[in-house]
Amino acid sequence: MSIQMTPALLKLAAKCLLRDQALAIAALESLPAELFPDLFVLAYRSGHHCQLLKAMAQAWPFPVLPLGVLMQHPPDHAATRAMALKAVFDALDVLLTQEVRTRRCKLRVLDLRNTGANFWHMWLGDNAWDCSPTGPVTVHSSSPNMEHPQAPLEVFLDLNFNERDLDKFFMHIIQWAQQREGLLHLCCKALWISAVPFQRVRGILDRMKLDCIQEVEVNCTWDLPTLGTFALYLGQMSNLQRLSLPYINVLSEENEDEEQEEEGEEEFLSQMLRLRHLRELDMCSLSFLRGRLDRMLRCLQTPLDKLSIIYSQQLTHSDLTHLFQCPNLRQLKSLDLFGLSLMDFSPEPLRALLEAVAPTLRDLGLDKCGMGDSQVEAILPALSRCHQLRFFTISKNNFSVATVEKLLRHTTGLRSLELELYPVPLECYRTQETVDQETVALIQAELMGILRELGRPRTIHLGTKHCRDIEF
Repeated sequence: MSIQMTPALLKLAAKCLLRDQALAIAALESLPAELFPDLFVLAYRSGHHCQLLKAMAQAWPFPVLPLGVLMQHPPDHAATRAMALKAVFDALDVLLTQEVRTRRCKLRVLDLRNTGANFWHMWLGDNAWDCSPTGPVTVHSSSPNMEHPQAPLEVFLDLNFNERDLDKFFMHIIQWAQQREGLLHLCCKALWISAVPFQRVRGILDRMKLDCIQEVEVNCTWDLPTLGTFALYLGQMSNLQRLSLPYINVLSEENEDEEQEEEGEEEFLSQMLRLRHLRELDMCSLSFLRGRLDRMLRCLQTPLDKLSIIYSQQLTHSDLTHLFQCPNLRQLKSLDLFGLSLMDFSPEPLRALLEAVAPTLRDLGLDKCGMGDSQVEAILPALSRCHQLRFFTISKNNFSVATVEKLLRHTTGLRSLELELYPVPLECYRTQETVDQETVALIQAELMGILRELGRPRTIHLGTKHCRDIEF
């Protein structure tokens, strides 16, 4: 049976089987594998075919069962999800205790993450599965650095703490896995914490082995002692590759114990030393790093692929010097310094860094850095050698028309560029906040003439100081 030729027939056959649950269960050993996805989704969504779900999981003819993405699609009522999960877990309990599996069963991975949309789309042909990452479903293996024996079954789960209360769900999965230690391995590769108290997170982390986690993102308002406590868990994530603190707001109240604050700072920095596989680092407004950025950078054990420092105007001249001279930034693929104040800073350290990363750099963001004409001119030669550059944004800075023209000329040889965002020149502003549209039109025509002269089609964006873009 060819799924490419008969998708409608497959759906019709699945609906017919669903009418007689006993008959469907009896036929599973002989059913074509192509029928399983349609039949499973129909049984899951109905909420009344738990025995069929259990039987299908025990006879699942694919290596991966991407159940997590089903839980993201309506109708996803808590009761329906609970019954479906219980049915699948009951089936796994049977499989894990069997010495010999059934002929059909190929199941090795239960994926409870919001991934696997392509699996269901491939079999069901349903365009509603576009919510999760693209790419084929693969059997993700754990990192070779992890110290756990190979288990017959791997269960993948992302920990996403936000306004949706999933704590009980996470705890249930963790306890279920702990009770079957040795028979399966629970692997959590991603941890996201958004606007929740740390106590909600701590109870879950206390029960987990954290060496599987490869990605952490925190968007919370915590005080420094809390950040220090979280760092103790961070240090246990020995395979962490991406740490993102994009919107963490570190509280410091007048009555805060200064000794506790210092302990929190020290704990965070000391635990960073344990992250030997960190490749991507995103930070935003971490005021406690003022004057300590060199210590943070010295914690890096391996060269970074990506560095993003956003809205950290409080960094000192010494901080910036250490930033641009850090040896572990010499292989960067992505550098974003949005809102970093370079107004009174010598451009030489930044120029030296760009020269060093020219062979590898793909994305460069220097938006709202307070840069002027002379600072840009200093980095132009280094910029023109970044031949791998795909995305280059340098908007919301204070450049003249002449400097924007020089930027266009120096970047014309960068054939990989896909996105370019430059600031509207200073000559276009009537006041600090108001743009003269007639002047913009004249300068736009002038810049278009330069692009024609350079002889390479390009799409250029000019950004005003208040985020409005002009494309030409």
